[in-house]
Amino acid sequence: MNFSQFIIILQARKKLIILVAILTMITAIVVSMLLPKNYLATTKVLLNYKGVDPVTGLAIPAQLMPGFLGTQAEIIQSKSVGIDVVKKLKLSEIPSIREDFEKSVKDNNVDINEWLAEKLLSNLSVTPSRESSVVLIGYKGIEPSFAATMANSFAESYIAVTLKLKMDPAIKASQYLSEQTKVLRENLQKSQEKLSQYQQDHGLTSVQEAYDVEGSKLRDLSAQYGMMQSQAIDANSRRNDAAKNTGESPDVAQNPVIQNLRMSLVTSESKLAELGQRYSKNHPLYISTEAEVAKLRSQLETEIDRTVSSLGNSANINSQRLADVRSQLEKQKQKVLELNRSRSELMILEKDIEIAQSSLASVNNRFSQTALEGQSNQADISILEAATPPSSPSNPRLVLIAPFALIIGVMLGCFFALVGELLDRRVRSKDDIIGLAEIPVYEYSVIRA
Repeated sequence: MNFSQFIIILQARKKLIILVAILTMITAIVVSMLLPKNYLATTKVLLNYKGVDPVTGLAIPAQLMPGFLGTQAEIIQSKSVGIDVVKKLKLSEIPSIREDFEKSVKDNNVDINEWLAEKLLSNLSVTPSRESSVVLIGYKGIEPSFAATMANSFAESYIAVTLKLKMDPAIKASQYLSEQTKVLRENLQKSQEKLSQYQQDHGLTSVQEAYDVEGSKLRDLSAQYGMMQSQAIDANSRRNDAAKNTGESPDVAQNPVIQNLRMSLVTSESKLAELGQRYSKNHPLYISTEAEVAKLRSQLETEIDRTVSSLGNSANINSQRLADVRSQLEKQKQKVLELNRSRSELMILEKDIEIAQSSLASVNNRFSQTALEGQSNQADISILEAATPPSSPSNPRLVLIAPFALIIGVMLGCFFALVGELLDRRVRSKDDIIGLAEIPVYEYSVIRA
């Protein structure tokens, strides 16, 4: 059978096709009118949600959260929302519903609230918007007012459950932050006690002031040590020079007593030489002058020895004082180094206190904010448009059923037409003659003059 034969068959049996199509459409319309009517009520919900980390407080816009609207749709269709609707409307207390539950459920472990929630969720529809933050919550029921009530109840329960989901993490976070606050406060107290104990053990009140004072002493001792070192070197040099070159030593030569003694000795020696020329050595005047020269020479030697000894004593004293200053300088250096170490340790302890104070202040601020969030009853979701009882049923819809039934009827009519043609095969074209009787068909045409 080719397409042209199929068309010829449909044309030949068009009455049958039309009859089947009309009967099918009438049957669908009658059945639709006999079926119970369902009404769809829709509530529009607006989402202005921002994801917030309850510990860090960092906010993430909902537009940046993948699958946000899909997640909200899953929450609306969750059993938690359904159970909340059942409890708010007290559906489990209706006697007829309890009787249906006892008849249909034999297991004592099944909760009536969960059973009712599953029943209600089967008639719930959620449609997230693709280009906005609006979600449509629809409920289908046999009564318009019941459908509107359930749609609005699901929206309200969704807001309540979402608020609970928002508050629970904030409450847990506030508890965690409260524990951390106690720990940080204890750490701060320990750091302060450690600093105070360190100051008491080392007798420190103001480390910086003590360091400045001791540093000033160290600088003074260093300057004094340098000056005394120069003096000691000079004294040792003068002592050594006087010991080696007694007569030529500047300290000996510049001594006024030695100078006077030398002048007196020169005068006495001149006088003795003059007397030696005039008198003999046994002359009383010569003897007295000689004794005077000897006395002066002895005094000169004694004074020189005293001067040299004085230079040695002065060098020894300078050396002793230099050693004392060196010892004091070393002690002062150790003291300054100890103060420097103490200052470094105190700075570390003070830094620990600053860090502990900063951490405690930060956690306290976040704890206050999280505690407020845990006590807040303001949701980021609001009902944009509440559901109202629909005036017309959502199904069955004759406007859609009639054309669809007509199309199905035409298809069934075509099927019955083909079946009838197979059961009662007739010759309707030359192709049927050729195919069935295998008789050649000759075509002729009359040519008119």
